[in-house]
Amino acid sequence: MDDIIHLLPDSVANQIAAGEVVQRPASIVKELMENSLDAGAENIQVVVVDGGKTSVQVIDDGKGMSDTDARLSFERHATSKISRATDMFGLTTMGFRGEALASIAAVAQVELKTRRPCDDLGTFIRISGSKIELQEPIACSSGCNFAVKNLFYNVPARRKFLKTNQTELTNVIADFERIALVYPNVHFSLHNNSAEIFDLPKTTMRQRILDVFGKKINSELLPIEAETSLVGVSGYVAKPECSRKKGAKQYFFVNGRYMRHPYFHSAVMRAYENLIPQGEHVSYFIYLKVDASSIDVNVHPTKTEIKFEEEQSIWQVLSAVVKEALGKFTDVPSIEFDVVDKPEIPVMGFGKYASAPPKLNSNYNPFKMNIPAEIGSVGWEKLYKDISTFDSDKAEVDVLSASLDVRHIDEMPNKSIDVYGGKDVYRTEANLMRQTDMWSKPSSLDPIMAADDILSFFQLKGRYIVLPVKSGVMLIDQHRAHVRVLYERYMASVVGQKGVSQRILFPEIVQFSKSEALAMDEIYSELQFLGFELSNLGGGSYSILGVPAGADDVDPVMLLRNLVVSSLEKNGDVKVDARESIVQSLAYSAAIPYGQVLQDKEIEQLIGDLFATTSPMIAPDGKIVATIIEQSAIDRLF
Repeated sequence: MDDIIHLLPDSVANQIAAGEVVQRPASIVKELMENSLDAGAENIQVVVVDGGKTSVQVIDDGKGMSDTDARLSFERHATSKISRATDMFGLTTMGFRGEALASIAAVAQVELKTRRPCDDLGTFIRISGSKIELQEPIACSSGCNFAVKNLFYNVPARRKFLKTNQTELTNVIADFERIALVYPNVHFSLHNNSAEIFDLPKTTMRQRILDVFGKKINSELLPIEAETSLVGVSGYVAKPECSRKKGAKQYFFVNGRYMRHPYFHSAVMRAYENLIPQGEHVSYFIYLKVDASSIDVNVHPTKTEIKFEEEQSIWQVLSAVVKEALGKFTDVPSIEFDVVDKPEIPVMGFGKYASAPPKLNSNYNPFKMNIPAEIGSVGWEKLYKDISTFDSDKAEVDVLSASLDVRHIDEMPNKSIDVYGGKDVYRTEANLMRQTDMWSKPSSLDPIMAADDILSFFQLKGRYIVLPVKSGVMLIDQHRAHVRVLYERYMASVVGQKGVSQRILFPEIVQFSKSEALAMDEIYSELQFLGFELSNLGGGSYSILGVPAGADDVDPVMLLRNLVVSSLEKNGDVKVDARESIVQSLAYSAAIPYGQVLQDKEIEQLIGDLFATTSPMIAPDGKIVATIIEQSAIDRLF
């Protein structure tokens, strides 16, 4: 039998390796920019076409390469960074494995122009699919000029998984920002289709953050600084009042390298415990400096996951540093009261007693004044009669409503409080709930609705609506029910392109980062169809003049920002995903919050609108809106 194991050709092996290193155009931008930084470049230009799908070009003024080095750089595992295994545990450079250029050249067409400052002529190399097509001397500037064209041209199965130009550009911007944020002493620029996106001159760390994300973030940042024998911590964290549910800028860097670290993230968020609402996040830009031998960056091909020897100790230091910054920010200065001209308040002496006012109206009774005629069959006068003679059959007390919070009874008109057995019970008057007078039941409720003509319901703890039905009791989540109603209403507006706008009294200004501004351009038409009135002020700033009807009680800036961030989180077709995303996000933002007390008419309207939708029992995100507790299950409780 013939042998079946054989060595793969270099071209195939490089394509397999490229699957780990080169995932999309942003991967090329990241690898080439890191090579430029390792070469000591002070000016780095990135030029992409069609989000990098057509071409990616990175130009730097680093030390360049000789003709021999230029040729060897495309060989797999050819590197100048390490020569023995122990070198991997003291790395101070961005790249070291020597697989980036080999992987890129295996799945794209690459042209390189490079020259050292000491050479008169440079080197030009053209390589496609790991094959050298041309190498010759050329007159060029010192440094390196990489042009990567037609990514995955020879692997069509992978090219078809690339997203839209807009999505790929968003990923390019994300990787560009991560590198630019950690090297403020380097001039960076980014262009897409000849349009400038970034031009970041050399500056300070704080100014670089402002250049990337806009000047408005300046008022949110609190500096942090600590130096220990274990780790050095510096950077900025956001003030607690600047927390948000979506769109927080969260960056960790260690020794000049971007990383993801959920464990350290928990240390930061622990410092904000009880300072921000649950489920919200804050922005932070934290730079860690540790001994290179105490970390392992060779964990993941993209080198964004890093292991630390002293994770727990660093966690404690990081949490303490953030808490200290927040403590300084929230310090309340001592107040020295001015005692000059203070009012003289007499103090009652020992043995003295306060006396009643000289005039007292003994006939005054607030319970007998201005009593509405429709208060019901049980009048306030019965509060003063013998409780033992109280007719419980006429009281129509709903036992299920006894668990309601009666603190809000003064907020609910057309209600009465019955005193029976020494307990206060919140009761909805039957004459206010007659279906024939106020609401016609939707046909979709007929199979489950109670047989009588009185529709009884009440709100439970500001969260659920309790509705008796034929088979038992239905519990409706008021927030999700309103989400379902608003979702279908807004979706109809987008599809029909007839959104109704509610003008706001004072226009609000919102500032977006570069990636958010690009996403905003893509979903601008959908936002108009929803009912937003916006004015583009340029530079990523928009003026909000109006919001969709029904969302006028929501913070317009946070609403619009959440919609844009939601569209950024989606993959695939930007238009389709953005439509679904912004409609769903808008519905959740504008829906009735938990804890809001509803009037009877509001509950009736919500129930009617809910069961008029196409899927009344399921929210747009798949969560349950309503459930029925069977009568048999209730009986078993007793």
